Amino acid sequence: MIMSINELMLVVFLINLPFGYMRSKAARFSRQWIMAIHIPVPFVFLLRVFSGLNWTVMPLLVLSDVAGQLAGGKLRKRDIG
Repeated sequence: MIMSINELMLVVFLINLPFGYMRSKAARFSRQWIMAIHIPVPFVFLLRVFSGLNWTVMPLLVLSDVAGQLAGGKLRKRDIG
């Protein structure tokens, strides 16, 4: 499975949306909060490995990861408000 960096970043962003949504309702540093942040990490790692891209793309994937988490949290706040 060969993906471009843009496709991989989009997939990482989309994977993290629901986890950011869950994280935003959890108490900070609770088990649920920590799990919501760390569960997507192995999936992102496997996607990077199977995409054929090397480790130099990691900063972009971390950026996509954080952006997905923040966007998911914003969606939750928008649903509540």
